[in-house]
Amino acid sequence: MKASPAPSADPAILEALRVRARGEPALCFADFMDVALYEPAKGYYRRSGPRIGYGPGTDYLTASASSSLFGRLVVAACARLLGASAAAASEFVEIGAERGCGVLRGIAHPFRSARHVGIGEPLRIEGPSVVFSSEVFDAQPFRRFRFRAGRWRELGVSIGDGALAEVELAAGGRAPAPLPDSAPEGYVIDAPLEAAALAGRIAAQPWSGLFLAFDYGKSWEEIAFETPAGTARAYRNHAQRNDLLDRPGEQDLTCHVCWDWLADALRRLGFRDPRLESQEAFFTRNCGEFIAALAAADAGRMSRDKLSLIQLLHPAHMGQKFQALWAVRPA
Repeated sequence: MKASPAPSADPAILEALRVRARGEPALCFADFMDVALYEPAKGYYRRSGPRIGYGPGTDYLTASASSSLFGRLVVAACARLLGASAAAASEFVEIGAERGCGVLRGIAHPFRSARHVGIGEPLRIEGPSVVFSSEVFDAQPFRRFRFRAGRWRELGVSIGDGALAEVELAAGGRAPAPLPDSAPEGYVIDAPLEAAALAGRIAAQPWSGLFLAFDYGKSWEEIAFETPAGTARAYRNHAQRNDLLDRPGEQDLTCHVCWDWLADALRRLGFRDPRLESQEAFFTRNCGEFIAALAAADAGRMSRDKLSLIQLLHPAHMGQKFQALWAVRPA
């Protein structure tokens, strides 16, 4: 990866990177990403202004931002998976929602209460709950590794005089991820360790009920053996970009989550049989009556809800691109 010219990085971000590096010439990619996305003053998810939607200055579109139908489908699915009485006794906790963009915004729901835990807010979940997230785990900092000359080498970011560049970090003992014994020369693994850690922190809270996360990800087998260029990417102005170091703080950074790691974190803390399904399959199986009623109500015309349903379920749109991981922990 080529160095990004110094003017492309905000001076405040560069200073935050130097502080995080603690005097070292480079820092691991997870630390770079944490600063670029979450630095309190200039991080991508901390800055003011729109990021999600169709308007000027936005960078990407999420299911919850496309229409209220996504939230209505989520409500119908949760009610089916928990049962009416359990849903009525539960608090709906949305993790990572931006202010004004919650999935239940403006939607009638059966839950006892609803709230969201935003970026940087304390994570406290107690009692009967539905813990929901949409595209939160893919935005957690990840570490990068490349197989070269017979061993895995961690990739980091050098700061220098302000120009950012990808570098190999000095070997520091055992790798913090279960990397394969060998790989083709140049194979890259983007290891979403913090996503798995976040799942563990959520599951460690004293609550029972339904965990439901929508995101895009792969199995460990796919990450370790079927994605030789890694899964990291950047998004800006609704375009996917390959330069992960360009304009830190002004573009989104993401990689595929490892569904196996998230499911293992839930399973270790008492969730029964975590299940992964495509978004299409999840909603079709759990919202059949709701979808049928919607189709009947709009028979003979292509309503906004029908267009949204096509976008959410069709394999060519979001239906197969996104998956749903869900599991229940009994009281």
